[in-house]
Amino acid sequence: MTDFKRLSLNQITTDLWNLREALDGCARAGIPQIAIWRHKVAEGGLAEAKRLVRDAGIRVSSLCRGGMFPAATASERQARLDDNRRAVEEAAELGTDTLVLVCGPAPDRDIATARRWVAEGIEQLLPFAKSRGVKLAIEPLHPMYAAERSVVVTLDQANTMAEAYATDEVGVIVDVFHVWWDPELYKQIQRASGRILGFHVSDWIVPTPHMLMGRGMMGDGVIEIRRIREAVEAAGYAGPIEVEIFNQAIWDRPGDDVLAQIKARYMEHV
Repeated sequence: MTDFKRLSLNQITTDLWNLREALDGCARAGIPQIAIWRHKVAEGGLAEAKRLVRDAGIRVSSLCRGGMFPAATASERQARLDDNRRAVEEAAELGTDTLVLVCGPAPDRDIATARRWVAEGIEQLLPFAKSRGVKLAIEPLHPMYAAERSVVVTLDQANTMAEAYATDEVGVIVDVFHVWWDPELYKQIQRASGRILGFHVSDWIVPTPHMLMGRGMMGDGVIEIRRIREAVEAAGYAGPIEVEIFNQAIWDRPGDDVLAQIKARYMEHV
């Protein structure tokens, strides 16, 4: 990259910072955007989060996360739908039009039914999201997360779900950590043209130190990040590029140092 106009700090990358600290860090580092996590909003409440964002002058690129639709009983599924409506409200209040959906695992061994519940959850949530000007962004996760976090594990699956709706209603997230391995990746990115609502970067470390907490800083692993970035741009995406890293060693470092490294690696590898 040649500048930082599209750079966004996904808040999980500096997880020890609260929302105020993350916004202040972005301002000091000249990072113009932030992707906010709901548990960070809950710490001080939505009204306070909205005030902090407004005062910081930092754009919110997305809110993470909605989804988690499958559940064992109808009442549990309704409760999750209600929570997704609250997530939509939070996104709208914070000034972003993108709610990232981590769709959820099966509550038992019936993965096909769980996928149907995901599709039904999106269908039920969409009218409310449209009424608040919020788009639903389906994020396929790496297949190793199927049992714990999402039964949507390929960009092909996410595209198929999104294509049931208009391009300005439901789209997909391309997270390099989750999709880099897919032999159909570039075909599916092209297929997603006009529907890509977010692009997330990190790296896949070898050997992989931990299933959840093993993401690396860009350039420390094996992912062809720049090639994937160029592909999503060829598919029409020109939006924020979020740096999203789950890694305890990175979390434990001073946040300002992490942001400085993010900027350097962003220029070199993204």
